Amino acid sequence: MLAQRIVTAVILLALLIPALLASQSWPFNLLTLLLIGAAGWEWGRLNQASEALSVVFGVLLALGCAAAVLAGWSNQPPALAWPLAALMWVGGGAWALRGGPTLWPRLPQAVRWALGLLALWAAWLAINHARSIGLNFILSVFCLVWVADIAAYFGGRRFGRRKLAPSISPGKSWEGVYSGMLGVFLLALAWRAMEARVATDSPSVFGQMIDQLGLLGGLAALGLLAGMSVVGDLVESLVKRAAGAKDSSRLLPGHGGVLDRVDALLPVFPLTMALLLL
Repeated sequence: MLAQRIVTAVILLALLIPALLASQSWPFNLLTLLLIGAAGWEWGRLNQASEALSVVFGVLLALGCAAAVLAGWSNQPPALAWPLAALMWVGGGAWALRGGPTLWPRLPQAVRWALGLLALWAAWLAINHARSIGLNFILSVFCLVWVADIAAYFGGRRFGRRKLAPSISPGKSWEGVYSGMLGVFLLALAWRAMEARVATDSPSVFGQMIDQLGLLGGLAALGLLAGMSVVGDLVESLVKRAAGAKDSSRLLPGHGGVLDRVDALLPVFPLTMALLLL
């Protein structure tokens, strides 16, 4: 299992890093289109769509993302895209988590399908817009999510006492959430110190938040993003639990499915863009 995880991770990085470093945007667009299409297929299967309809969902989602590229939205998104996506994640995510796994299946099937595909489309658009801002910027958002997850895991294992959402993910604790936020704060200070000494192609999310909102405001915004990464993870866990599934699929050996790997990113990228509007 560990060997599978390592091999899959190496292959993914071998595809992602050249796409990120490419001078043109199309390699990254193409790679993320394939991944988001697979995520759309997984979403349909988790929400009781037939295999054929799930494939249609994946294809339609990829076509919708491609249409956004052709419309120029990856460079200049619609003005209301990020506030609406942020509202959906903050308000809808809180509602879904409060209702738990028993509430989700009671929603009309078409509503569940539409919400998931819309969230995936908005996240894809935000990720590709971040790529257009610059390599330093998109890497800083990725690292924010990864560090929040790693710090939450170790902090939760060491200090976890109060369960965060026992009916959805029994292993998560409030102490883990706070550890994730602390990890992000330390990363922000280290990244800012690095930016003061090394030339970069773009400001990081840490620099932009702190410069625009001040130190305390910037750290509060970064703490919100760290918290929303947990919400993304919990929402996917909720949907899987309601479907009786352990993983979103077996597309990535040792890791589960695409949704299992990107769930924490889904709310963070659109919410980052919404906060930058401040």
